[in-house]
Amino acid sequence: MFTHYRTKTFFLNEQNRGEADRLFTLFSRDFGKLKVFGRAIRKIKSKLRAGAEIFSLSEIEFIQGKTHKTLTDTALIDRFKNIKEEPEKLKIASQIAETIESFLEEEEKDEEIWQLLYESFQRLNDCSLFTVHCSLIHHYFFWNLISILGYKPELYHCSACQKKLLPGNIYFFSKEEGIVCKSCFRKMDKKTRDLCLKINVNVIKILRLILEKNWKILERLRIEKEDKENLNSLLKSF
Repeated sequence: MFTHYRTKTFFLNEQNRGEADRLFTLFSRDFGKLKVFGRAIRKIKSKLRAGAEIFSLSEIEFIQGKTHKTLTDTALIDRFKNIKEEPEKLKIASQIAETIESFLEEEEKDEEIWQLLYESFQRLNDCSLFTVHCSLIHHYFFWNLISILGYKPELYHCSACQKKLLPGNIYFFSKEEGIVCKSCFRKMDKKTRDLCLKINVNVIKILRLILEKNWKILERLRIEKEDKENLNSLLKSF
């Protein structure tokens, strides 16, 4: 007899297998990241289809076989309709899913990550694409996720000399997981300096607010195109 497991989960990715099967990547509340097969789920009459939509929240049931897990039931909780209807939001949701795929191992339960993912999808579903702040949601998820995982960047003091950061030229050094001041940057050899990314003061302020989860102020900030580009370069660098 197989043991049946039930949990709430986000469907984050899918891959077609065989003539009618799919392999799903999920993030569940009780088991963390999972890979689960949907047998014959691509058939029109499949009872599993309605609750197995990508970027939706569902309650699922699965069994653990000798080599893999298999879906036995799905019940849709929240479709996040607005995400599905706007290409830019779909892109952001895909970036969040890719971050989970890259940074998390399978079957490691984490309530804090679950809450962060749920909050991020809610904000993405509700936000207006007429503001630049919608694009901040991927950054919000990324920087808070890596902080939960123990890689919170130092944003108040130089990672090299530990002195308080002052206005002026500052640089992000991913190997030090934080900011280095102008003085310490000048002391580096050329090879090390090439690994640093120059960032402006506005971006530091945005990152601090992200890690404080202060959306009230984030939503009121004026974010210039340069700041957005700097944030994207910083994320890629890290």
